[in-house]
Amino acid sequence: MTERFIGLMSGTSLDGVDGVIAQWQDGRMEVLQYASTGFDPALREELLALNSAGEQELHRAALAGNALARGYAQVVDRLLARSQLQPADIAAIGAHGQTVRHQPGLWDGTGYTLQLNNPALLAELSGIAVVADFRSRDLAAGGQGAPLVPAFHHSVFGGADGLRWVLNIGGISNISRLDGDDIRGWDCGPGNALMDHWCQLNTGNPYDDGGRWAASGQVIPALLAACMEEPFFQLPPPKSTGRDLFNPTWLATMLDRHAPGAEPADVQASLAAFTALAIAQDMQRHGATEGQTLIVCGGGALNAHLMQRLADLLPGVAVDSSAKHGLPPQQVEASAFAWLARQCWQGLPGNLPAVTGARGARVLGAIYPR
Repeated sequence: MTERFIGLMSGTSLDGVDGVIAQWQDGRMEVLQYASTGFDPALREELLALNSAGEQELHRAALAGNALARGYAQVVDRLLARSQLQPADIAAIGAHGQTVRHQPGLWDGTGYTLQLNNPALLAELSGIAVVADFRSRDLAAGGQGAPLVPAFHHSVFGGADGLRWVLNIGGISNISRLDGDDIRGWDCGPGNALMDHWCQLNTGNPYDDGGRWAASGQVIPALLAACMEEPFFQLPPPKSTGRDLFNPTWLATMLDRHAPGAEPADVQASLAAFTALAIAQDMQRHGATEGQTLIVCGGGALNAHLMQRLADLLPGVAVDSSAKHGLPPQQVEASAFAWLARQCWQGLPGNLPAVTGARGARVLGAIYPR
């Protein structure tokens, strides 16, 4: 039996939308097609702004969700055209939406997580059923609602003897620890979010291409040490984070206190070192040793300086791009949401309680029929 699902992902890096058509045949997944599109600058700025409270934010959030759904529909159209498939050939679309708040367990004991989206509009525009709202059921069951990708990472990259790791470096970094059937995962801290913000602010470029700007600077020890003192890093898993914590205001406070007047390139070098150290420290706490493999996906896998930082901090660990293991870095998270859509479609759990802290396995997502 052949099943096809589309996965769409727009992550905390806010660099645009990645989409895949994933096909399952006899239980094995294959990516048939990939497409991506960048965000219109005005939409990107609005999505960034909506991470904080502001005037008429409910109105603005609703319109941003509409705009995001239209962007998703464009990627779907592109995927179908490139693969010469019709909407009827696709079972469903998994559309994660754009996270603008993530507050699990806070305020009232349940907390909330908010992904901007309009899945009803996406179903209307595409003519395909949509699965969305993947995180809220896990929160309702007492979990963090994140990360949701470790089960998918195990299905694609697991199965090898011994312990291996899968690291997604998007706006936030999250790690999966795969040790046979013992699957764990958590958010490590900032990924590209702070580096991208500082690069945009000082160079006008949306990201540090290959990490070359960071490589031109010198790490500021006092700044790096202060960043690593953030209490989040002392929390044991399950744990998750986002722009609620690691945002421009947080960075500005750190710079004012620990690196006033620093050269911008040195700040960028320090942020790259911070991102890598937070990841490596977590891995070492949870069993990273020589001879293991770290498979890196997400935009950070394309940052050669950051990848070298990780290799230097993890001697003896093979730091590989996910492309070396069969799935290019920019396709992994979109494929994960195709997988999560398939799990929901079949009435199967999508979370791992050991990862999120939920009271049990739950079917994740809400279905909007075609």
